[in-house]
Parts: sequence; C-alpha cells; structure tokens
Amino acid sequence: MNAYVFPGQGAQYVGMGKDLFESSSKAKDLFTKANSILKFKITEVMFDGTEEDLKQTNVTQPAVFLHSVILANVLGDDFMPDMVAGHSLGEFSALVANKTLSFEDGLKLVAKRAAAMQKACEIEPSTMAAIIGLDDKLVEGICSGIKEVVVPANYNSPGQLVISGSITGIENAVKELNEAGAKRALVLKVGGAFHSPLMEPARVELAEAINSTKFLRGICPVYQNVTGQSVNDPEIIKTNLIAQLTSPVRWTRIMQNMIADGANNITEVGPGKVLQGLFKKIDRKIQTQSAAL
Repeated sequence: MNAYVFPGQGAQYVGMGKDLFESSSKAKDLFTKANSILKFKITEVMFDGTEEDLKQTNVTQPAVFLHSVILANVLGDDFMPDMVAGHSLGEFSALVANKTLSFEDGLKLVAKRAAAMQKACEIEPSTMAAIIGLDDKLVEGICSGIKEVVVPANYNSPGQLVISGSITGIENAVKELNEAGAKRALVLKVGGAFHSPLMEPARVELAEAINSTKFLRGICPVYQNVTGQSVNDPEIIKTNLIAQLTSPVRWTRIMQNMIADGANNITEVGPGKVLQGLFKKIDRKIQTQSAAL
C-alpha cells in the first residue's frame, strides 16, 4: 500500500519550489494563486530569499506547505495514496493532498496558524530541545519532575524525542537529561515551545478558523498527530487538528500504525528526506522515496 508523508517546519531551504514553478504551468498557477491569497509574494522569498528570510514563521509554514501540496498536485495520476500523514504543519499538507481540504482553505489555515503561533511565542519566551538516546518513559519522567513548563513535543522515533517548554524549564531538563545519559540533549534554534501548553492562545485562535472551514471526507485516511490513528471523519479530523497545537506529535505511533495497516511504499512529498529516514529506522525492509517530477 502507498503511504505519502509530508514534512513540517524545519524542512525549508533557499530556492525551494523554483524548479516546480519553472517546469510546470499547473505549479505556476498555484504559486500565483498563493501570492494572491497571502497578500505578499511568498514566491520571491522561497525562490530568491535568504535562509534568514525563510526562518520567519509567517513565511516558513506556508512555504513548506506550498512546496508539498503543489508537488503532490503536479504528480497528477502518479499520486495514488492509500494513506497520508504529515508531521506537525505537514498534517495540513496531507489534508489537502487527500482532498479533505481545498488548496485555498488549507493555505488560509496554515497562514492563520503561523500568525497565531508567532503571537503565542511573543507572550512568553520559550524553546525546544532534541533528546537522543534515552527511553521515552525516562524523558517523560524527568520532564514531569521539573517545576517549569516542560513537556514531550515530538515523538519522532524510538530514542529520539523533542521536548518543549519555557526557557528555564528546557535548560533545567537538558541538564538533567544529560546527567541521565542522553547521547545528545541539545536546545534547538526555534522561536517557541510548539506542541506545548504555551501554545494555548494559538489553539484558541486557530480553533475558530478550523471550525468555520469546510472539511470533506478524504479520498483516503489521514493518520493524525494527536492520536497516531487513521481517521476519515471530517469532524474528528477537525477536533484533532485543533488539539494538535498543544499536544505532542506522535510520529513514532503513526509510523508503526501505517506499517501495521499495510504500508510498504513510503513517499515523502515536499522539501527534505527526514521522514523517510525515520521510517527506515522503524522498518529497514520498507521502501522509501522522495516524490519527484
């Protein structure tokens, strides 16, 4: 069975999408439409901007979304998903690719999400850290014992977990996790504590936008971040998508469930190859590839 996965924030790179724009009239039309919807020329930043320009949340999230969704669209009949999933932001890309959301509505929600998250980041200084080489339960226990806000945010693969919280909380957690034997416990250069209770203001703001947007039954199930389970009911998808901002990304569970449900061909659609690498860690026998024109 064919599974298609979509990357999240952090997969961006300078010049992303330019090849699509120049080689496909369909892609050019969608990029032009995106400029109109966003009310600024995101194509100029994606194609010719600097790395620093691309790091701005209001640019990064729609840029990664557009690269993924437009690539899936250009693939045409070669895009034949039996199941889809997206990492964090990538869940919106997955929902457009499986036709739960329209291109226009997906982009508007992503832009709203980026703006809401940026505002939440400005309320309280916060960050994230990558923890490598410790059991998830041990990391969870250490985080729960810290008085500041510190929570697991991204369960990326066995032994690879990202935590999220206040600046002080993350610093304290990193110190304790290093002492507990982590192969690596590194504070990340991100603007805030994504997938943590500190994103509650953003969750409230995005909930209103999601609830007023039309969601359809997709052409195939989506495996959602909040539960790791496959879903095709539009109302359940909405509920999970709203909860996503303050809940951890259960990517390990998503990968395990996709494979258990028959996925044997994993294609990553969008910038980067991180997700297909994580799948290989779960099952070395599985076929992985990056989508290409």
